[in-house]
Amino acid sequence: MSGAGSFYGLLLTAAPTAQDTIQDVEKQLGLVERYLSELPERLLNLGIRTVLALVLFVIGSRIILMIRHFFRKAMERSSSSGEAEQFLDSAIKILLYVVLIFMILQLFGVDAASIATVIGSVGVTVGLAIQGSLSNCIGGILILTLKPFRVGDYIIEATNKNEGVVQQISIFYTKLATYDNQTVLIPNGSLANSSLTNVTDEPERRVDLRVGISYDSDIRQARAVVLKLAEANPLVLKDRDTTVYVDALADSSVTLFIRFWARKEDYWQARYELLESIKYGFDEAGIQIPYNQLDVHLVGKSLGI
Repeated sequence: MSGAGSFYGLLLTAAPTAQDTIQDVEKQLGLVERYLSELPERLLNLGIRTVLALVLFVIGSRIILMIRHFFRKAMERSSSSGEAEQFLDSAIKILLYVVLIFMILQLFGVDAASIATVIGSVGVTVGLAIQGSLSNCIGGILILTLKPFRVGDYIIEATNKNEGVVQQISIFYTKLATYDNQTVLIPNGSLANSSLTNVTDEPERRVDLRVGISYDSDIRQARAVVLKLAEANPLVLKDRDTTVYVDALADSSVTLFIRFWARKEDYWQARYELLESIKYGFDEAGIQIPYNQLDVHLVGKSLGI
């Protein structure tokens, strides 16, 4: 009897468990059925929101272009510099697209407070990761404010000796065009925190040349030849002084320091032309340009002769 009672007890215990399992299955089936019944509506809602997001992006992009065009025209009317116009255009473009993406996320039901929290957290992380980019951005602002150079100037950067004509000053980089048809991008942070030479800030440039002549040559005659050649060269400015001095008494030559002035756009051509004409002029006048040499004098007594 005790065995039969135990068997009936097990049946009574197992019966509710099976019943609960059936109820759970029915509940899950009901959830699936309800989800499937709501799926078309959900897909339709998602499709509508996606279409609205695309429409909003297209319209927003057009509006951004209009706003950028308006600001560019306003900058042109205010006679602002080209580099300031480029910098502000890039900044406005990034800011407006961030606002547009924020609006699209809200269209999909993302809470504004959640977006702000995420942006704040991501901003701190990204800020630590892109300190160099932030430095470049601040450097760009300093360049536009202090204006050490402008678009169209020829600059020489001291850190890596990059040089060229400034084509564009953007948020993070300054673009240079070299004379051998290459494009150099220099971070604004590097330009703002290091020395540079602005070659074309003034309309005229001084050209400095050093030429060595032999100790046997006449310094006065060499000076007269150089001054005559400079006077005959049309690229040398005649309203500025052309001077020729003795710069050094070197081991093998007397070094003449030649200084004259030219327009900034004629600097290199004037330099090359006058150097070449000095060589020909010295040859015609019999003035020697010596090689590096060492004169050895032998004394007979020291050799035992």
